[in-house]
Amino acid sequence: MAGDFIPHSDGVFLEWAKTLLAYVSPKLMAFNIPQEALTPIQGLFTTYETAFEAAQNPNRGKVDVLNKNEAKEALTQSLRFFIKAYLTYNPAVSDTDKKNMGLPLHDSTRTPVPVPTTIPEIELDSSIIRQVTAAFRDAGSKKRGKPAHVHGVELRWGLLDNPPLSVEDLKNSAFDTASPYTFTFDETERGKALYICPRWENNKGDKGPWGEIYKAIIP
Repeated sequence: MAGDFIPHSDGVFLEWAKTLLAYVSPKLMAFNIPQEALTPIQGLFTTYETAFEAAQNPNRGKVDVLNKNEAKEALTQSLRFFIKAYLTYNPAVSDTDKKNMGLPLHDSTRTPVPVPTTIPEIELDSSIIRQVTAAFRDAGSKKRGKPAHVHGVELRWGLLDNPPLSVEDLKNSAFDTASPYTFTFDETERGKALYICPRWENNKGDKGPWGEIYKAIIP
């Protein structure tokens, strides 16, 4: 398998497994690994080592090769489980330990998510009765939807008799991750003025600056 850290070649695999087991065996207590988790693998290794040697014999038969392949597969699967369960994310196992065992290093530092700095623009559509649809995009962009590193858009809105003096006058809030967002109203609200102000938000809840306040009349 491409990118697999387990060697494919039989002989190289044997030496890699031998190195890993020889390294981890005396460190079970330090790594907080129970002996019973390793014992079956040590048995599978012995089986594979014996089968491997038999398959190297010039007088080997098809059964010898089959036994070697089956023993290798059993050992491989057990090692994969053991490594994932007890080594890869074990805080007691250092990067140096992993390197000595021939294991890949995983970046444990998460890439920080930037706080949005741009503002959304929205395009309002009131062609459907009792509905106002807000399609949003990044300011200046010709493509609808959210920009990179943005989880969605917050839409502060309100039905007001007079234009709001600030965003704080808009007491309702909606959130959407995919453009457009549709507001739905009752028959009694037709003809009222809807004011909407958008801002971006990342997946950590960090919010960007507010955009303009938009107005639509509920059809």
